[in-house]
Amino acid sequence: MNLDGVRRVADAVLYEGYILYPYRASAQKNRSRWQFGVLMPPGYAAVDPSESSVLQTECVLEYTGHSAVEVVVRFLQVQRRQTSGAPNSETPASAWDEAVEREVTVTASGPALLREGTVTSFTVPGGADTEMVSGARVVRRRAALGGSVEVRARPLPGPWQAARLTVRVTNESADPVPLGGTSAGREDALPAALVAAHLIITVSGGAFLSMTDPPEWASPHVGECDNRGCWPVLAGANGSRQVMLAAPIILPDYPEVAAESPGELYDGTEIDEILTLRTLALSDEEKAAARATDPRAAALIDRIDAMDEAAIQQLHGTIRGMRSAGRPAGPAVGPAGFPAGGGEPAAFPADGGAGAPWWDPGADESVSPGTDAVMVAGHRVARGSRVILRPGAHRADAQDMFLAGRAALVEAVLLDVDDKAYLAVTLADDPAADLQSAHGRFLYFSPDEVEPGGLEPSERDPAGPGGAGQ
Repeated sequence: MNLDGVRRVADAVLYEGYILYPYRASAQKNRSRWQFGVLMPPGYAAVDPSESSVLQTECVLEYTGHSAVEVVVRFLQVQRRQTSGAPNSETPASAWDEAVEREVTVTASGPALLREGTVTSFTVPGGADTEMVSGARVVRRRAALGGSVEVRARPLPGPWQAARLTVRVTNESADPVPLGGTSAGREDALPAALVAAHLIITVSGGAFLSMTDPPEWASPHVGECDNRGCWPVLAGANGSRQVMLAAPIILPDYPEVAAESPGELYDGTEIDEILTLRTLALSDEEKAAARATDPRAAALIDRIDAMDEAAIQQLHGTIRGMRSAGRPAGPAVGPAGFPAGGGEPAAFPADGGAGAPWWDPGADESVSPGTDAVMVAGHRVARGSRVILRPGAHRADAQDMFLAGRAALVEAVLLDVDDKAYLAVTLADDPAADLQSAHGRFLYFSPDEVEPGGLEPSERDPAGPGGAGQ
């Protein structure tokens, strides 16, 4: 099984937050770098309720009589670096936490998977390395790590031949700085932590179910899964069900790194273009300080400095696919709106003519926000209708409670990509309603959050500003 694509996503997780902009050791943000998937030693976790020494993932899989599961536990071992001697622009920062990639692989099959389960202990040796860099003495120290990986599958009732798979990783390392039974602080305990811990789980003789979109029969079993410190998603080729990635960052099924991304920026949840442009804005002195911080930071700065205009333009945006809107085909359009084979960006007619992208409201003649209507309590509600707002309990904005009972004018009936209807409204008693409508600044409600009726119609012309396409 080729896991290269999965590992590329997992590497973005592994180094999430490894070097925080602006990449210098002196930057305040770089003083608290290890935040994602940190499994602290049990001695420290026992006295700090915000920390944990355990990671657990559970998911549902279908199996045959000859199923086997392989679990790869991946994490970083903190490597504490100290530099002594005369510093210069090429000398590493005097103190810096680096990281060493570690992997532990565990396999379970047959009775060891479906009945007894397995518990596998592991150790990672500590040590120290010394080298001379530009006349300075650099010492890198690592604390010994230890832990265990438990793998167990429990068959589920019913005819589905399915099981709930549990993988539990426990950090059992000794607390490196005991002080009255506790650590002196988080920074002192970090060398004994498993940092950015996550799992790549593969199955043979079986298939995983999506935890975010399971089949109906599996939904109750998925709801009973207990995931702590991570969330499992289907990974690998789109549509395959042999790989799960359980990461401390919540991802969708089949996550992937954008093909346009030229290299690791150590901030997998950010946008490459933003970080690239901000890195280019660093002064020469700041770049020199960043290069001296860490070899990965130096490589990052050098790579970004070497990017040409075309490479930077490629980060600006890409349209992954287009769908037909039922009009004559226009010229072939490539990524970011450029015609296939290069040249100037394709022009998208404002009236939704040939070549209009799928997200253009004018690209689909079947949708007309100014004339579409929905039925509410037996009444036809469309642009110009009066309604009473009844915000539902599922709304996330607490200020919506102040809109309950207010009268509003429907400005448009809109559909989202799932064809769910929404009403764009302005408040009937808002003195700035005309201005809000002219600028397309509406409030949005589902049809089940309004009642037909309201105050008497205002003098505003429903066909005025804010019509279809505004």
